[in-house]
Amino acid sequence: MFSILIPTWNNLPYLKLCVESIRRHTSIEHEILVHVNEGTDGTLDWVREQGIRHTWSRGNVGVCLALNDVARLATHDWIVFLNDDMSCTPGWDRAFADAIAKIGDAPAYLSAQLIEPTDTGNDQIVVGAYGTGPENFDEPGMLRFAAGLTTQDRQGVALQPMVVSRRLWHLVGGYSIEFGPGMSSDDDFTMKLWLVGCRDFRVVGASRIYHFGMRSTGRVRRNKGGREFLMKWGMLQREFTHEYLRQTAKPGAHALPNVPRASFKSRLKRWLYSRKRYPFEDLEGWEANLPGLLIHDSSRESHHDAPQR
Repeated sequence: MFSILIPTWNNLPYLKLCVESIRRHTSIEHEILVHVNEGTDGTLDWVREQGIRHTWSRGNVGVCLALNDVARLATHDWIVFLNDDMSCTPGWDRAFADAIAKIGDAPAYLSAQLIEPTDTGNDQIVVGAYGTGPENFDEPGMLRFAAGLTTQDRQGVALQPMVVSRRLWHLVGGYSIEFGPGMSSDDDFTMKLWLVGCRDFRVVGASRIYHFGMRSTGRVRRNKGGREFLMKWGMLQREFTHEYLRQTAKPGAHALPNVPRASFKSRLKRWLYSRKRYPFEDLEGWEANLPGLLIHDSSRESHHDAPQR
């Protein structure tokens, strides 16, 4: 049922935990698909040893290109984008499957109830201090904590991990590479979903996943995603989130316009930013030789191995 996409960048101890949690706590059919950015820490050798279907690049091509590259290997009807610093708990997939069964053919963006060790001020995330990395991870304690939660579904919220149908993923063209290495790419993706009629943005409360948090994003030069979102769509990211996406949790959401309408504040800020070189300034500052990192020879990819279940 699920094609689980995991982009990773020299994060092998976390990736091993992530993959092991999927294998132990997944109860329905799935396949694990990994994009290896660089992989000089042994990641590339490990995924090959494990027989995990994967794509790879010579360096870090960012989350957008990584996801788009590995998504072409997906064979199941639903795509899960899982960060390599996440650990699944029992029932995470069954909760998604139950939600999907009720959705039918309607477009939807589902996400899990995240548990994180640090309080970041995000009231959508449950705080549970069960380790900040593999070296101090209290998995038994975390699993007991997750099993005791009574979190409910919440509409109007788009978090990670992300679950969308494969058809919807390809319909909007996956992630937009102008947001490389990845900041605000999730917000851009939800805007694209909005434009094709998706109004179901939901946290599935019974699906619970532990997230160590920012294991890769803390190591890259970040793009100014909010500005790039504004330059592309003409609307502030915050405005779209609060005036559109969050409103889907309220009665009358069907009356929201199919094409969002930017406020004067958004239009003014966009005009002020128009004198800058966005997104090219950020792309150049992050990686000026992106083509040199990509692997275009498919014979060098191990994507013909048997799916992992």
